[in-house]
Amino acid sequence: MVQQVADRRDIDFVLHEQFNIQALSQNELFADFNKKTIDMVVSEARSLALKELLPTLKEADEQGCIFDNGKVTVPEVFHRVYKLFVQGEWIAMCDDPRWGGQGMPATVALAANNYFNGANYPFMLHNILAHGAGKLVEKFGTDEQKNLFLKKMYTGVWGGSMLLTEPEAGSDVGALTTKAMPNDDGTYSLTGNKIFISSGENDLVENIIHPVLARIEGAPDGTAGISLFLVPKFRVNPDGSMGEPNDIVCTGIEEKMGIHASPTCAMALGSKGQCIGTLLGQANKGMGHMFVMMNEARLHVGMQGFACASASYLNALNYARERVQGPALTAPKGSPGVPIIRHPDVRRMLLNMKAYTEGMRSILFYVGYLEDQIRIAESDEDKAAYQGIIDVLIPVAKGYITDRAFELCSDGVQIFGGYGFTREYPQEQLLRDCKITQIYEGTNGIQAMDLLGRKLGLNKGKAFTDLLNLVSKTINQAKEIETLATQARTLEAALNKLAKTAKALGGILGQAEVERAFAQAYPFLGVTGDVLMAWMLLWRGAIAVEKLAGKPRKKDVAFYNGILASVRFFCASVLPAALGKMDAITAADTTAIDIAEDSFATK
Repeated sequence: MVQQVADRRDIDFVLHEQFNIQALSQNELFADFNKKTIDMVVSEARSLALKELLPTLKEADEQGCIFDNGKVTVPEVFHRVYKLFVQGEWIAMCDDPRWGGQGMPATVALAANNYFNGANYPFMLHNILAHGAGKLVEKFGTDEQKNLFLKKMYTGVWGGSMLLTEPEAGSDVGALTTKAMPNDDGTYSLTGNKIFISSGENDLVENIIHPVLARIEGAPDGTAGISLFLVPKFRVNPDGSMGEPNDIVCTGIEEKMGIHASPTCAMALGSKGQCIGTLLGQANKGMGHMFVMMNEARLHVGMQGFACASASYLNALNYARERVQGPALTAPKGSPGVPIIRHPDVRRMLLNMKAYTEGMRSILFYVGYLEDQIRIAESDEDKAAYQGIIDVLIPVAKGYITDRAFELCSDGVQIFGGYGFTREYPQEQLLRDCKITQIYEGTNGIQAMDLLGRKLGLNKGKAFTDLLNLVSKTINQAKEIETLATQARTLEAALNKLAKTAKALGGILGQAEVERAFAQAYPFLGVTGDVLMAWMLLWRGAIAVEKLAGKPRKKDVAFYNGILASVRFFCASVLPAALGKMDAITAADTTAIDIAEDSFATK
């Protein structure tokens, strides 16, 4: 059977051969997750994704969501799938079993999410938001809030969302105007309007718990005065039962380019003066609290984009093996046509897609691997070091990966030719759905600013240095492998130049030339991603060489040779361009800053 959505052999490689995830079972926390259990989890996720989620992708996209008088109806086919998803306890895979979680390693959950999001990520948006909202309750909630909300959210009885954005405060969250007035009973009355709220209203669940950012009357301006509140769609009684409707209403849903099966809502709070919420965490600490959810969400967004690219790649590969068009370029005149996978430019696009999807998978799973290491680490120092590397990787995992993923989805359309532009095949929907991943949860320009402005200097530069040292360690090992020495030296040159480029940008910032430095933030995110992508591919290549020396199965010979082809291609085709981009970044041309606004176009 052809591969669909995700390459199972590559998933197994990353889990077991690159990161040796089964070793986590030696720790009491993950004692139940040996290799057999991990493989069973991935197999069950794959089965649900291919048999249930994937068949609803096109129908749900065509049907879309319906708004009627404050109510949102999701595609009917989602109700059966949601029931199966909840029954499988897939919403809170990594969380505490006492609240309805499965307690599995984050890396294994990412493997499951690779399949789920590749099969139908508009459906998965409902579950991701519910889990993220639940995580805020688990992290910052009182015992009463946890007992009222958490298990029902983690088990899918109730849903969740995230209310940040406002009409006049998009990326500038500190400009929000939603207000919270304290009541005598310790609750708050909220008033305001929010937009672009995924799953803000839907008919999959009986109640929706909304984390809402608002400003308590008299709080400081900007982000320093923002607090976080829990606002349920239906008020919740002390015994956990649902009470009367709360004064939070969906006023409409957006007509969007993609993710048609996921409602993007406008929400009004307190239009009747009766929107009641409870403070979650500390007053005026809401922005910091919300980042717990946002960082998780940004990793999920990276997975969404990557999963679209992974599915698009496998669709294109399967199509290229079957679609016959034109004779081989070297064939005699009059020769019959051959499958388009025989044509050089198609092979170039396929190899580009293959290399990127493999590297993306390893980067994303590596973030999960680091999260697992934090959970079993014995010292605070080790935990801080792992967290620092995660923090540096998050803007890459969200920004760089979704940028490349969209490009790969475009290649996936191109390989299908004219058919890729039609709705007969899934390629065009994957491209449309993928686009939003570059925009929400902080645009990729904001991810670039985060990398340059916050993450380079994190822990006085230690986090970024720790990451570069890990890359250097892999390079030194690969230089001793004859078949990888050339690629290792190419990556070494790129790594050294990246360090110099980072230092140069830091120097420009130190000279208070903020605009000049941040004009290069986005290109810097790109070259950082290129270096880290090459790192993962080289790491994978070193394992492949070792496996090929050990007399693998015939089928695995082709797989490992494919891994070596990916690293050779990337180091020969992508890294040289990255080196040139670093020269341009270091020069830090100021034209984009200096050009007069009227010079873009006359009014």
